[in-house]
Amino acid sequence: MAKQDYILANREFLQKIASEPGVHQLDKGVCYKVLKNGKADGPTPNRNSVVTVHYTGRTMNGKKFDSSRGGTPPAMRLRDLIPGWIIALTKMHVGDKWEVYIPAEQGYGRFSQPGIPGGSTLIFEIELLGFV
Repeated sequence: MAKQDYILANREFLQKIASEPGVHQLDKGVCYKVLKNGKADGPTPNRNSVVTVHYTGRTMNGKKFDSSRGGTPPAMRLRDLIPGWIIALTKMHVGDKWEVYIPAEQGYGRFSQPGIPGGSTLIFEIELLGFV
């Protein structure tokens, strides 16, 4: 598939997902679906928080490109992550598990990464285990 066709297919995929029941919209086109609720009255991380998460990332065709499952959950400074993660995780509570749909512009944009073609919508299953 030509790069421009791939980018267009990703945008169409995200538009379709955004209109599905149970899918919620956040800022800048980031969407999510709740898989499990944590403590709704608990605090949420901010950009300076160090978050501990389990996650699996894949592209719209289902190809897995990264996962923390099966290992120790990583602790990462939120402000160092892609914008789509910052947008989603600052709305999550400890124990929440979401499937997050990130448009290319809030992920890696036009630039390819190992296993991720440029222009890709990123789909992450993210479980927030804790933060400081």
